[in-house]
Amino acid sequence: MLQCPDSVCSSVGKGDSLHHQVLSAFPLCPLTEEDLIQNPLFCKLLATLSQHVDRTGLTFQLRKELEKADKELRSQKLCWMHLESLHRLLQEMVQEHRCSQQHSTASAAEDKFYGTLEQCLLVARCARQLDPSSTLSQDQSLILGLSPEKVLNQMPPKQDVWKMKQKLPTELQKHLKKKLFYLLSYYQPEWENESEGLKCVKLSKLPVLIESERNRAESLTAKNRENAILLQRQTHSYLSELLECTQLLQTLVLDLRLKVQKDLDRKKIEYFEDKCEISIQKIRAIMLEVQLDTYTTDKIATHRKITDKLNTKLKALQMEKQALESKLASFEIYGKEFEILAEEYSRLQQEIATKSWALKEFAP
Repeated sequence: MLQCPDSVCSSVGKGDSLHHQVLSAFPLCPLTEEDLIQNPLFCKLLATLSQHVDRTGLTFQLRKELEKADKELRSQKLCWMHLESLHRLLQEMVQEHRCSQQHSTASAAEDKFYGTLEQCLLVARCARQLDPSSTLSQDQSLILGLSPEKVLNQMPPKQDVWKMKQKLPTELQKHLKKKLFYLLSYYQPEWENESEGLKCVKLSKLPVLIESERNRAESLTAKNRENAILLQRQTHSYLSELLECTQLLQTLVLDLRLKVQKDLDRKKIEYFEDKCEISIQKIRAIMLEVQLDTYTTDKIATHRKITDKLNTKLKALQMEKQALESKLASFEIYGKEFEILAEEYSRLQQEIATKSWALKEFAP
């Protein structure tokens, strides 16, 4: 298990101060104070690492080397940008001269100057393109058989180049002054109609204004970055609280739903019981109504008379039954012999009946 020395723990702080120190030391890490509280050993490890790394997670030695390399890179980039800017300005001067020739006629000296400048730029560009890089093999075939030395031989005469170089600073200064006036007009359009002297005075203050605007933009960018990190933490905390509230709300809704469902089921049962009782009472009422419609007073009197007659016949038949049963009991006294004679008697009776029927049928 990872452990932190007591000396380190005491040096980096305790409790809430330790958590705040870790969070401020690693602003790019999506950590919360709750994460640090749940993982105290990891919190102590981060507190120890904060003494050896910066806010971006780099060690101090690596940060120094990175700053040194960045400074060298900026120096090289600044040098390249100076040369590239000068080259582009010279190209712009040549292009503007060509465009101005379409609208007005320039002097021969001016045409000679810009022609020499354009030829020097073109030859220098071709020579740079033909110059083999150190990463290429020396036996690489030349383009069209040309070499940088052959291309440099196409430079204008030295006298023309010398005159062009003598005039170039003045023309370059005029061109830069014109571009600066354009920049001043773009930055502050209300200064466009000012005099040239006043524009020059305001141009001297323009770098300070632009630098202050740049610093202000950088400070706003850093503040926006800090606000974004703070917003991310607050969003994480808000989502965590919202999730807990949602879970609590779900629990409450479930409990209330079960309770309400129980009461609703009980009320439904009572409702159906009452509805069933009403239906039974309605059926009974309909049955009574049908009976009242079916059995009138006259029909009831007739039914009573029929019942009396049927009861009288029933009593007579019951008395006859009892008499026959008594006779049968008296016959059973004689036993099996009497039973055989009774059967023979019944058979003879049937034969007599059959022959009587036959005599009636065949009699003329």
